[in-house]
Amino acid sequence: MSLSGAGMTNIDMNLLVDFSYLISACLFIVGLKLQNRVRTARRGNFLSAFGMLLAIVVTLLLPEVVNYSVIFLMLAMGSAVGFLLAVNVRMTAMPQMVALLNGFGGLASALVSSSEFLRQGTAADTISLVTTMLGVFVGAITFTGSVLAYAKLEGWVEQQPVTFPLQQVLNLILALACLALGVILTGDRNAAWAFWMIAIISSVLGVLLVLPIGGADMPVVISLLNSYSGIAAAITGFVLMNKVLIVAGALVGASGIILCQIMCQAMNRSLVNVMFGGFGKVEGGTASKDGEYTSVKSCTSDEAALVLDGAQNIIIVPGYGLAAGRAQHSIRELQKLLESKGAAVKYAIHPVAGRMPGHMNILLAEAEVPYEQLYEMNDINPEFEQADVALVVGANDVTNPVARTERGSPIYGMPILDVDKARSVIVIKRSLSPGFAGIKNPLFEKENTMMFFADAKAGIDSLAKELKNL
Repeated sequence: MSLSGAGMTNIDMNLLVDFSYLISACLFIVGLKLQNRVRTARRGNFLSAFGMLLAIVVTLLLPEVVNYSVIFLMLAMGSAVGFLLAVNVRMTAMPQMVALLNGFGGLASALVSSSEFLRQGTAADTISLVTTMLGVFVGAITFTGSVLAYAKLEGWVEQQPVTFPLQQVLNLILALACLALGVILTGDRNAAWAFWMIAIISSVLGVLLVLPIGGADMPVVISLLNSYSGIAAAITGFVLMNKVLIVAGALVGASGIILCQIMCQAMNRSLVNVMFGGFGKVEGGTASKDGEYTSVKSCTSDEAALVLDGAQNIIIVPGYGLAAGRAQHSIRELQKLLESKGAAVKYAIHPVAGRMPGHMNILLAEAEVPYEQLYEMNDINPEFEQADVALVVGANDVTNPVARTERGSPIYGMPILDVDKARSVIVIKRSLSPGFAGIKNPLFEKENTMMFFADAKAGIDSLAKELKNL
């Protein structure tokens, strides 16, 4: 029995579904807009999720939906997996989570396109055939590329760029091969083998596209793959002639591209350079091509605490080390302790700090750091000159002054936080090892910088303990 009920005609039901899809699309747009601000991001996420729930519910009312037992079983299984992933994911593993979900979106699009190809067979018209081929092409690239990105971020495979001669030529050949196979299948509907070859080649292409991208560019790659998943969803919407899927996919695809552009600007990189430049190779060790560190001043927790105790204006600069040490709650407690001593505390957020866009914002929001104390790079940079102390926790490349001065540096031109302009700088870091760019950071040797070598959480906790005794 259909859930649509016997009292409504198909026309009435289709009108109800279309109207509900319109409401869902509006909720997606409003939710996306609200996610532009940390304060309203949760509400925006809720509205977007509710819009998707509404779209799913009304889709089940369509007359052509008849097998509810399988659908509800899959919904229950998917919801259970999603819930378990969400409640168990570590804050440091959020980038991996996003990459994996991008992959799931691509896989779903590829599977739906493949199903439609099998269902329509030789009866498919040209437009339907082309959209199913595009769906499996983009979906397969998104899936395998996202899985490789996940594996790189998780440390299962080499995080450094993997390149070989004629790599981009091979990628071009594979893409042209998919185009040729599409032409063959369009001309001969019985050549089903061509469709499955497109799926296989696209899967290989997804791996080859992500393989030469290093750790430093992972925030951009995640955004790009997110865009791919949206494009794949929109194509699937055309395959199924589902309006809300087209709208949702277009929104995700467009927002992903915009976010990519923002990330590239924050790193002074072009998207083409990210995809084909092989940037992000980590040299390792405590030095780089610029030589060894020779004049680093280290300090103890009590020495760093004395400097903080006398400061009135303090800017905290969080980086990936804060996330890796799970120190967000500790830094919040240190902030409250400093404020109780009369200090004004602000947080400087670089667009690409961490491993994904907004990583630091999410981290600090979890620790209930007030939104008003989070400042974007352009807003906080003029204030470093008046800051008594800049407390850097696990950030490296985004504070490296060579980005302003050395044309030969891989990060030259990248906008950075002007930490070195503060009166005093305290850097909490486990070692002198380089960041993702693999280069030396002269900030660590400046006269006004003290290095406090410690794990982020242990170091911050020890600072708080010493401050309480002062």
